[in-house]
Amino acid sequence: MELKSRPRRRDFITISSGESFSPFHYSVGRFGSQFLTELRDHKRFMGMRCAGCGRVYVPPRPVCGPCFKKMDDWVEVGPNGTLIAFTILRFAFIDPETGQKKPVPYGYGFIRLDGADTQLQHFLPVGAKPPKIGMKVRPVFEEIRHGNLRDIRHFEEIA
Repeated sequence: MELKSRPRRRDFITISSGESFSPFHYSVGRFGSQFLTELRDHKRFMGMRCAGCGRVYVPPRPVCGPCFKKMDDWVEVGPNGTLIAFTILRFAFIDPETGQKKPVPYGYGFIRLDGADTQLQHFLPVGAKPPKIGMKVRPVFEEIRHGNLRDIRHFEEIA
């Protein structure tokens, strides 16, 4: 899937610190805005492929790390992926993104989406069956999405 259109400046997504006070907002930039807009509007993961080495970055970035080449080739990846690494958190704390207490236990993992060469970090449910490295996962999206990574509730194991 190739994306040709650039978001207009007023279409750039900004991120805030949830309910906590912060005197600033920041733009996620052109690539981040396109990535989050696709997640929000189409439940679709878009990456950026390097024309030099073919490496696919998710989330997308403008320059390839090993090649230092400018990238502009959008490709669709996932939505399924493989759990590369994870941790299980068993202590409660205030989530800095939402200002709410995070229920425990919960998992946090590195997921390599099918077709990508990098990992995306996200939440994993922790139930009777714990996560395992190498397991196949899929995203579970929120019904109402806002243009941030929390539009994905978590990744769950594919049965």
